[in-house]
Amino acid sequence: MAITEDLERVARMVEARLDALIEPEPGASGLARLIEAMRYAALGGGKRLRPFLLIEAARLFGVAERDALDAGVALECVHCYSLVHDDLPAMDDDKVRRGRPTTHVAFGEATAILAGDSLLTLAFDILSRPTTAADAAVRAELVSLLAQAAGADGMAGGQALDLAAEGTSLGPMEVARMQAMKTGALFQFACAAGATLGRADARAREALAAYASAFGQAFQLADDLLDAEGNAAMVGKAVAKDAGRGKATLVALLGVEAARARLAALIEDAEASLAPFGTRADTLKQTAGFIASRRT
Repeated sequence: MAITEDLERVARMVEARLDALIEPEPGASGLARLIEAMRYAALGGGKRLRPFLLIEAARLFGVAERDALDAGVALECVHCYSLVHDDLPAMDDDKVRRGRPTTHVAFGEATAILAGDSLLTLAFDILSRPTTAADAAVRAELVSLLAQAAGADGMAGGQALDLAAEGTSLGPMEVARMQAMKTGALFQFACAAGATLGRADARAREALAAYASAFGQAFQLADDLLDAEGNAAMVGKAVAKDAGRGKATLVALLGVEAARARLAALIEDAEASLAPFGTRADTLKQTAGFIASRRT
């Protein structure tokens, strides 16, 4: 499938840029250990799906990959920070991520927390640089969009709702809201940032926002299905965690078959929202199909 080759190519670009931006610190100081933990958390794995979406969204408006890369790398730093913190014992208490020990298992909780903090702040450092976008107004908009996506109104707020919901009964609308914040916010940022870099008009931004909404819901639903049915060795992390912790998911509410039908409908919605872009959006359409069939 061509989309997997595109994903792998962009992932290599993101990996190389992260490697260059998070330079190793010589010696054996506490700072060197912190940088090592940041590199451990950010390098050596992951599909880099969020920066891929950002780059492809920007491409719709004629923005070259190299000119969207740093914004995508900043987004990936936020994603990696969120995984480090989500895996902590106080959160989801996961021991394995991407087929290897989680950051707090490898480096200790205190260093893992600092590594997550540092990746988050590095993201905003990257967005503030003229190399990310020559226009200061574009950089300011990117910073604002990412702050909203990562904070209490977005990912962090969604995680708070998720933690509070353990062992409680939530309805489909409540679960959807929580997942739109926890998972969907960074996908929304990816598409909005691509539009910002491309100076898109309001109609194009609305179309991309609709795509990102359906895409984020589909991604979470596919992830929940993997947790319910997947194999830990293939997925690269523990499975069956949601049921064990009494987490609210649409799979638990709807059942597997209805969840699969919902997933298919979301993919159709995502693809349909890209109609204004014609064939220019073919890669984004293929990406939506890819997440529905993923096994990791």
